[in-house]
Amino acid sequence: MNTTKYIFVTGGVTSSLGKGIIAASLAKLLQARGYRTTIQKFDPYINVDPGTLNPYEHGECFVTDDGAETDLDLGHYERFLNVPTSQANNVTTGRVYLSVIEKERRGEFLGKTVQVVPHITNEIKERMQLLGQSGDFDIVITEIGGTVGDIESLPYIESVRQLVWELGEHNSIVIHLTLVPYLAAAGELKTKPTQHSVKTLMESGIKADILVCRTEHELSADLRQKLALFCNVTKEAVIQSIDAKTIYEVPNLMLEEGLDVVALKKLDLPEKSAPDLKQWNEFLSRHKNPKQTINIGLVGKYVELQDSYKSILEAFIHAGAANETKVNVVSIHSEYIDASNVAEKLNGIDGILVAPGFGERGIEGKIETVRYARENNLPFFGICLGMQMAVIEYARNVLHLEHANSTEMNVDTPHPVIDLMESQKTVTEKGGTMRLGAWKCDLKPGTLAHKIYGKDQIAERHRHRYEYNNTYAEALQNAGLVSSGINPDTGLVEIVELENHPFFIGVQYHPEYKSTVANPQPIFVSFVAAIVKNKK
Repeated sequence: MNTTKYIFVTGGVTSSLGKGIIAASLAKLLQARGYRTTIQKFDPYINVDPGTLNPYEHGECFVTDDGAETDLDLGHYERFLNVPTSQANNVTTGRVYLSVIEKERRGEFLGKTVQVVPHITNEIKERMQLLGQSGDFDIVITEIGGTVGDIESLPYIESVRQLVWELGEHNSIVIHLTLVPYLAAAGELKTKPTQHSVKTLMESGIKADILVCRTEHELSADLRQKLALFCNVTKEAVIQSIDAKTIYEVPNLMLEEGLDVVALKKLDLPEKSAPDLKQWNEFLSRHKNPKQTINIGLVGKYVELQDSYKSILEAFIHAGAANETKVNVVSIHSEYIDASNVAEKLNGIDGILVAPGFGERGIEGKIETVRYARENNLPFFGICLGMQMAVIEYARNVLHLEHANSTEMNVDTPHPVIDLMESQKTVTEKGGTMRLGAWKCDLKPGTLAHKIYGKDQIAERHRHRYEYNNTYAEALQNAGLVSSGINPDTGLVEIVELENHPFFIGVQYHPEYKSTVANPQPIFVSFVAAIVKNKK
């Protein structure tokens, strides 16, 4: 008998309908009813992981505690559920094929011809059940990336078909997310795209148990009846997912639609108690009813695509709600900032966040931004590359180390205040080889960092190759750039800060990855609070 139940979420008609948000919202409702729930994402691209993808291609790369570079949807899963994800929560076609090919090279298939069915599909099914077999979860939700009908998604769809059959009745369901477009010329919603999408799914041998229909307008009872009849689902299983002002409203919208109740009924599970969303709704109330507004300039090089900094933007929503403050994030392209226009570019900005990134493009603009924030008492927060830019700026303009730089940008710099980590100097491959995952950091008593966290040691997630060069640590410290966080194992400086400034802190790690609705990230909360105080 299966103890773990499985829910598969597929998408049709078009991409970007929000499978990740629907999966996370359903998981939140099931969790709030007392079920141990997790979500995993299967991506159809051939990259082994998103770590080598340009943010313009796929948005940000989300990093887990165990050092996996994953899809940004895992960030939504963590933010909604407040439960850490891992390597097992994100699988790509590249990882699947790599594993199968390695098994073939080791002779594990005993000379058989290796094929998509059964070898690739067996690998996929094995990974789909990995979290379920751990004994940690009652329900595992699996989001299938891409759109039904895509060539690259076919092995996943076939794997779902096989698994639904193998697991037996009431042990798994398929939720199909689709689009019901509104044609302005006709003045009505159209069901035909959904019908075709469901038909495509059925051609692959899968019957949708629940339809979640993305729409801009309310679905009438007649339209729901039509969808139920033509798509072969019960009327109660036609779920409306109407546009919301914030993704954090979606769990409540899905609760009103009864998505969790229908799912539990089809899985033959008891409803238990009504979902406990008290803490969630308190957050939502603070988020929707702010007492003041601030403008934070996000200075980066990938600002054209908001998903490049998804976790940072969401962390500001959490921190804003904690401070009952609306945070307007103003995207500012660092490539177009210089000494002559920095004041103009930052006009009307109440605080600055210098964003993470890689490569030389736009770094002089970031350095100029740090200088302006430091000299004009503008609250400043630097993340990863942003922290490194703060070190370079201080070395150049306070220590007067001419041409101080990072060897990432200039290998011949006379003052490499940021240098390649010793452990990285023999690395030749790019994928999965950075310093990744959660690392410890000891906080210096009496510092801003210690005050923010309220503890002596923390663990935060990393994704970098270059580090603060300890050769310059004493000189920078003596000049006023305090090293307030140190990794106990490597001696690496993790946090720098300035005294006698409204707020000035740079961190080598990515604090945004651990911010959730239930636990807003402390630095973001303190940064927003400092900006509010500085404005008064």
